[in-house]
Amino acid sequence: MKLKATVYFSVLFLLFTAMPFNVDAQAVRATEKVLLVGTKEAPPFSFKNTKGKWTGISIDLWENIAAEMGVEYQYEEHSVKGLLDSVANHSLDAVVSALTLTTEREERFDFTHPFYNTGLGIAVQTKKGSVWKAVLKEFLSTEFLEIIGVLIGTMILIGFIIWLFERRKNPKDFGGSTKEGIGSGIWWSVVTMTAVGYGDKVPKTFGGRLFATVWMFTGIILISTFIATITSVLTVSQLEYAIDGPEDLRMNTVGTIRYTTSEIYMQDNRIFYIPYDTVTEALQALNLGTINALVYDAPLLQYFINRNYKGKIEVLPNTFLRQDYGIALPQGSKIREPINRILLRRIHHDEWQDLLYKHLGGVE
Repeated sequence: MKLKATVYFSVLFLLFTAMPFNVDAQAVRATEKVLLVGTKEAPPFSFKNTKGKWTGISIDLWENIAAEMGVEYQYEEHSVKGLLDSVANHSLDAVVSALTLTTEREERFDFTHPFYNTGLGIAVQTKKGSVWKAVLKEFLSTEFLEIIGVLIGTMILIGFIIWLFERRKNPKDFGGSTKEGIGSGIWWSVVTMTAVGYGDKVPKTFGGRLFATVWMFTGIILISTFIATITSVLTVSQLEYAIDGPEDLRMNTVGTIRYTTSEIYMQDNRIFYIPYDTVTEALQALNLGTINALVYDAPLLQYFINRNYKGKIEVLPNTFLRQDYGIALPQGSKIREPINRILLRRIHHDEWQDLLYKHLGGVE
């Protein structure tokens, strides 16, 4: 009898000590509840494949966690605002996507430990050719050609007037046929305006010299204006590619995505921006030149650009404002602790690195 009692209590002890390792999963299963998991299109973290099935880095992670916990779930697609509001009011049991941990969001609902670290990126149009090609384009513009036309017309007029003054009393420099005389006058007006003044043709009449004096001062003003115009064109051409980091955003037309941490960043830093509902809309605007830059999570920008705008749009190499992605849960959620334990074990496994490489490392 004593032997049977000893065996009986030993079995009970083993069962009791084994329970804590699986008590959370058992508690979840005991509810017999199908978890409602919110998500949204945020490639490569959450998106639908060609068969309409949700996949991606976050989705694969969640499905492995759910399988290990032994829970059933179904996905519900929402906008960013819809996800935030639904998990805050307990309409959703979890949000699995590319959702950034912030202080403001932590006040409304809970997060698991972060599973991915990144930052905000800035997308800009890829430089098309050299700066000099852009300058040449400006030089061939209608406005610039009009300036050149007025300048040439003015020099011809000045050449004709000096010829009228000098043609009889200074035939050596402005004589010959009418064509030769006017040609000499134009040559003189050009070298005088540019302050070269070769001295090969010099007005000798009083009227000619008085007119030449006026033209010299006028030429200085005209050539200074011309140089200023060229400088302005060069500056404008270079400014087209002057976005090197967040410090340059205030000087440009910038877009971002509504209800995201990138929008919060723009608001906190008093940067004027144009909001868009989706990354697709924002990248189209950037490609068309409606905006000069797009601020959003760097890996998401890179994913869309590599698939639709490669060679046209690029993400600047440096990120800013660290972003930590986590799974959002209602405050006080009972599944937070079991999720955290499995999540931490998963992201320190080689399979996690393989998953990241699959979606991020070898993107074409």
